Amino acid sequence: MFKKLFGSKEPKEKKVLPWKALTDLKQLDAIAERSKGKTQIVFKHSTRCGISKMVMNQFVAAFNVDASLDLYYLDLLSYRDVSNAVGYKFQVMHQSPQLLIIKNGVAVAHASHSAINEVNLDTFV
Repeated sequence: MFKKLFGSKEPKEKKVLPWKALTDLKQLDAIAERSKGKTQIVFKHSTRCGISKMVMNQFVAAFNVDASLDLYYLDLLSYRDVSNAVGYKFQVMHQSPQLLIIKNGVAVAHASHSAINEVNLDTFV
């Protein structure tokens, strides 16, 4: 009864996604090329923004780890040049947080803020 009221002291196992760090401009060409065979996802995250952190946590909780796609994490504060280049390369105006879905070398969808968690990634796999 007390566990139901106050919760268990056992720590919850934290879900870990198969992130690939996006840290270099050269990776953008590789992402575009890989997207011709497999959906590529870029999650642009601001480590100083509470909204970005909240959206990231919701995204992680809802993400299907078995999805057949590559998932990139971009810390846009540490890699601002890469963040800017993502917008130019895939013709998407910068937002934070932001999710880009890349297929066949182009962004086929993108979302920012709370709209990120409304995107059904299964439709792009």
